[in-house]
Amino acid sequence: MSKIRLGLALTGSYCSFGKLAAALPELCRSFDVLPIFSENAQRDSRFGTAESWLSLFAEQTGRIPVTSIAGAEPLGPKGLIDVLAIVPCTGNTLAKLSRGVTDTAVTMAAKSHLRNGRPVVIGVSTNDGLAASAENIGRLLARRNVYFVPFGQDDPEAKPTSLSCDYGRIVPAVTAAFEGRQLQPILI
Repeated sequence: MSKIRLGLALTGSYCSFGKLAAALPELCRSFDVLPIFSENAQRDSRFGTAESWLSLFAEQTGRIPVTSIAGAEPLGPKGLIDVLAIVPCTGNTLAKLSRGVTDTAVTMAAKSHLRNGRPVVIGVSTNDGLAASAENIGRLLARRNVYFVPFGQDDPEAKPTSLSCDYGRIVPAVTAAFEGRQLQPILI
């Protein structure tokens, strides 16, 4: 059997890019990875330049990242990927997905993928996961074909409402979603 074709979509949780980069070799061994960067993920931050992240993901995956709404739109209708994983997924993107807003490359990738009944996996990374974003997480947990990388509080003392996914569980979460099931337990 050929590898699962994974769309790996990054949103603007810049502090999480290093964690995802560390998981990238395993992802590339397990899947045929196509990187997708939201417009916010394509900005310089104190965690690195946009060019350095785009280059790293292109080099590691052997694929030029999708960086625009127009580039993401054909993913679903043309069946170019089997699973879309949005990791890291910010609170902003959670809200957009929850409400059906399509205004970035990542939200377009999700819309075009979901409209064909294919799985979307969310790897939460937000400082307000147990506050303003909690409602959106709840709405997405109830949505068909939407799955989550197991997640929990990443720093309960200093950031009591912050949630982050377990980057070591992306591969099994994607594999489970491809099989139509949610990796358990969701809360860690």
